[in-house]
Amino acid sequence: MVTTKKIILDPYKDILKQILAEVVDLRQKIETKANQRLQKYTGKFKSGYFSDSAGNLAHYLAMRQFDLRHLQDRLAQAGLSSLGRAEASVLSTMDSLIDILKRATEKHYLPDEKKTSKYGFNLGRQLLKQHTIDLFGPSPEQGRAHVMVTLPTEASLDYLLVSSLLEKGMTCARINCAHDDPVIWEGMIKNIRRAEIETRCSCRILMDLAGHKIRTGPVELGPSIHHIRVQKDLTGKVVAPGYLILTSNPESRSIDSTLFRVPIPKLLHNELVPGMHLGFMSNQDKSRYLKVEKALSETDWLVSCDKTAYLVPGCAVTLTTKHQSDNQTSDNQFTLGEFTGEPLDIRVFKNQLLLLTNGNINGKPAEQDENILIHPAQIGCTLSSLIEKLKVGQSVWIDDGKLGAVVEAVTEQGALLRVTVAKAGGVRIQSDKGINFPEAEFNLPALTQKDLIDLDFICVHADLVGFSFVETLADMECLMSELTKRKASKLPIIAKIETNRAVKNLPDIILGTIGRHNLGIMIARGDLAVELGSARLAEIQEEILWLCEAAHVPVIWATQVLESITKKGTRSRPEFTDAAMAVRAECVMLNKGPYILDAIGALVSVMVRMHEHQRKKFSRLRALHW
Repeated sequence: MVTTKKIILDPYKDILKQILAEVVDLRQKIETKANQRLQKYTGKFKSGYFSDSAGNLAHYLAMRQFDLRHLQDRLAQAGLSSLGRAEASVLSTMDSLIDILKRATEKHYLPDEKKTSKYGFNLGRQLLKQHTIDLFGPSPEQGRAHVMVTLPTEASLDYLLVSSLLEKGMTCARINCAHDDPVIWEGMIKNIRRAEIETRCSCRILMDLAGHKIRTGPVELGPSIHHIRVQKDLTGKVVAPGYLILTSNPESRSIDSTLFRVPIPKLLHNELVPGMHLGFMSNQDKSRYLKVEKALSETDWLVSCDKTAYLVPGCAVTLTTKHQSDNQTSDNQFTLGEFTGEPLDIRVFKNQLLLLTNGNINGKPAEQDENILIHPAQIGCTLSSLIEKLKVGQSVWIDDGKLGAVVEAVTEQGALLRVTVAKAGGVRIQSDKGINFPEAEFNLPALTQKDLIDLDFICVHADLVGFSFVETLADMECLMSELTKRKASKLPIIAKIETNRAVKNLPDIILGTIGRHNLGIMIARGDLAVELGSARLAEIQEEILWLCEAAHVPVIWATQVLESITKKGTRSRPEFTDAAMAVRAECVMLNKGPYILDAIGALVSVMVRMHEHQRKKFSRLRALHW
């Protein structure tokens, strides 16, 4: 029996010995490569001391230089740890594996406590948890991720909306400095702080620097006429009226920027009450009525029209008030103020030309004469100096990738693009839409003049500062320096990873920052999808999660999470699958929308359910290319 048993065990022991030799050799190589990488950052840390998180990230990056999939399979077959969950504590995982293999293969093996990694298995998880608390506050109930919500303009005036967001589960509010102004931001912040006290819910405030967001320029305006559009069903029956705003102060900020505003005399404004009607003759000589719905502010009234109409400046309107006590009506006539026309419709199709011009030149549709192209459609670029740096063959994407093109030529007029991606019905190009140049490097300054001004406000009011379009460690150094100047060196930075260059430099950005400054990473999937392509994004978002877990850096999963619910109130099965994946991050961001409260409820429900099923993930360790 003894002989038979020995024959069975020896081949198995030989296999374990081979694996042990590989793992020991791998550990040695990892330490060597990690130390070499860390030497690059010695000058960044005056004490010469690297944090445990920096060391672990260096070890993880060194490990991921090797393709370990074959080793993983053999370890799994032997019933051992396959290193697929080693991110948070690389050396501890390997030391534990080596210890088990030696116990199985060396008869007189005694573990050497001095050589055992002092790091420990649980320290990595504890560090990530503590860093998450430092950024977002105490962990939400049931162990779920934090919920961040981008605040709309009306959050500055609507306290009930803000308090409802906190009660539903928002633990971090995002204010985008690319929109609104300090007056609006201050109103948002006051409502958040008040809601924190009254709801007893904690909420951190992230303020995003606008950065060098390259956008389309203004579009040439059409005739001074406004088309009031109603919604109709398939039979042509009106199911929803058209809306617009009557304002006594056109220079004031509108609470709803999506609606057209028409100036009216203050005398008329003072007469209006809900339920009144304003009669007018449409530009097509058809009788129409505007119904006064409600007051939006001290200067703005929301009105509706139940029929299609064309409104022109100087149009006469008759105010009619019907009294319930009798059948008398009182009529007063007023004149509408001046307003501009709507932007022209610029629509381009696949294989057509588009001229990208100086941002000061208004965009306009193509000019044709009997199917002969006289001038291609054109649109301006807000950072015009970039156009001359473009090269033939480079790709250009507009409006979150809805339109794709390549540069055919660069002339004095601008960059001539050939449209390569557009839906069958063409793509309408509007102003203030993002433009991406994935293959071009412009080496823009880290912070714009607007960013520096906004930073003064952020340092006083925010809990976190979002760094848009950060691409290098030098960019991080610049922001850290500006925070120090403002005596806000402890204000945590959320580095938004949204370009191809930022992805390539992510290890450098993290290693050069952690241990010096509180850091979080946002995976800005919208811009990344344009920069990298959707297929590449799918794997990159995974790799970013791995890297950040190894560095114990909290991650924000952002862009288009439950977008259908947020914007339209409808539910999409693929979006729920996406939301389920998002729970591996420490924070999930929702964009603003009319159904945001429903979206928060749905997201929290998904996260609570998924928390019972998984923590982070299991990964296959092919070689990475950082």
